[in-house]
Order: sequence, then C-alpha cells, then structure tokens
Amino acid sequence: MLQKQSLALTDIRVPAKRAKTLDLAKVQSLGEDILQNGMTIPIQVRKDGTGFILVEGLHRLEAMRTLGETQIEAYLVRARLH
Repeated sequence: MLQKQSLALTDIRVPAKRAKTLDLAKVQSLGEDILQNGMTIPIQVRKDGTGFILVEGLHRLEAMRTLGETQIEAYLVRARLH
C-alpha cells in the first residue's frame, strides 16, 4: 500500500540518468494544467537516508518547482526485498 504525504521539494533528489529525460515543453504544459486543475496524480519517491529519491513524476516535480511551490504530494514507495 502506498503512503501519500506532503514533502518539501528540496528533500527530493532526481537521479542524473532520469534528469536527462526532462522535456521543458512538457513541464510548461503540465504547469499550466496544474494551475487550472491542481496536481491530480502524486509523484512517487523512495526514502534515501534523510531525503527522498524520485521514482516517478519528473515532469510534475519540475512543473511544481517552476510554479514556485515548496511542497508536493508524493506516494512513498518501498523497495521490494528479494
């Protein structure tokens, strides 16, 4: 079960490999949609020491940063133990 919580944007780290896939046009489009409708789907993160690592939702995260937000709704996902 995913746990939804509000996190500070500064506590979320984006892996370098994932950051390379950023599309600024998509960020702008999502930002406009968030202004009109709010963010309907939370991002997904996993715990990493004192912060969090982004799992899913790069463009939503960056759109919120562009809008000047300091908090974001996120699902905390747990890694599976093998």
